[in-house]
Amino acid sequence: MNTLSKPAISTKDPLTTLATGLNFPEGPAFAADGSLWAVELKGESLVQYKNGKLKRFRVGGGPNGIAIDKQGAVWFCDSAQRSIRRFDPVTEKVETILDNIDGEPLNKPNDLAFDSAGNLVFTCPGESRQEPTGYAVVRMHDGSAKKFTTEKYFPNGLAFSADGKTLVLAETYKHRLWKGNWNAATGEWIDAAVWATVEGPQGPGGPDGMAFGEDGNLYVAVYGTGYIHVVSPEGKVIQKIDTAGQNPTNCAFDPTGKLGLVVTEAEKGQLKTVAINTKGITLFN
Repeated sequence: MNTLSKPAISTKDPLTTLATGLNFPEGPAFAADGSLWAVELKGESLVQYKNGKLKRFRVGGGPNGIAIDKQGAVWFCDSAQRSIRRFDPVTEKVETILDNIDGEPLNKPNDLAFDSAGNLVFTCPGESRQEPTGYAVVRMHDGSAKKFTTEKYFPNGLAFSADGKTLVLAETYKHRLWKGNWNAATGEWIDAAVWATVEGPQGPGGPDGMAFGEDGNLYVAVYGTGYIHVVSPEGKVIQKIDTAGQNPTNCAFDPTGKLGLVVTEAEKGQLKTVAINTKGITLFN
C-alpha cells in the first residue's frame, strides 16, 4: 500500500455534525443498506442514522462497540450486562450470544470486530486501568470461545488490516497499540508486540476505537485529546484530525465515501463526519 504523508482533508468546513444530544455515543458502523449505526452507552440504546434521520432502539444495559454481520444483524458489546448481544433490525429482537468465558462472566466487553472468516473478536477491559487484568476473546464461527490475549491495561478498540491477516488492538491506559498476525483458522494472535505509542492525557483516556483506511493508515480516536490520530504503517503518528470535542470514542469510514470518516464524540454527545479523500476497508464475513 502507498503511505500518505498526510490524509487529504477538505479545507472547506471539513467537520459536520450529523446528530447531537446523544448520551455517550460509541461504536459507529455501517450496514449494507447504507444506514449508520452507533450506540448510546449511557442511554441504553442503539441508534440508526438513515436518510438524515436518527432512530433509537432501546436495548437496555450498557451497549458499547458495534459490528454488523453480512445478514445485517447488529452485534454489540454490553458492558453492563457483561455479554455479547445481537439485534435484528427487522424484528427488533435482541438475544444474548455469549456471557461467559472459562466459567466466569465476561469482564465488561468493550469493542468488537469480525475477521475475514466470520469469527468475532472482542475486548474485555473490566477494571484494568491500574492492573493488567484485561483480556480479549475470539468467538469462533462454530460458537466456541477462548481468550487470545491477557494481562492488558484496558484493552479497547481493535481493527483488522485489509487482508485480514493483521490485528491491531489499543491498550488505552498504556497509550499504545499492539499489532500481531491473525490466524483466522485457529483464532490465534501471533507475534503480537507494541507497534505504536499514541500520546494521550494523564489519567483517563488514550487510544480508543479505530479504523483502517484504504491509504494504509490507521485512524485512531484518542479519548481525552480531541483528536483522531492518523498512524502510518510504520507506527508513526503523521496527522491529527480535530474533532471539535474532547472525547472522541470511535470512528468508521462510510464505504460509499459520501460521509467520509464518521466520529462518535462523547463530550458533546455528537455524531460527526470529517470530509476526507480516502475510504475504509471492508472484510467480508
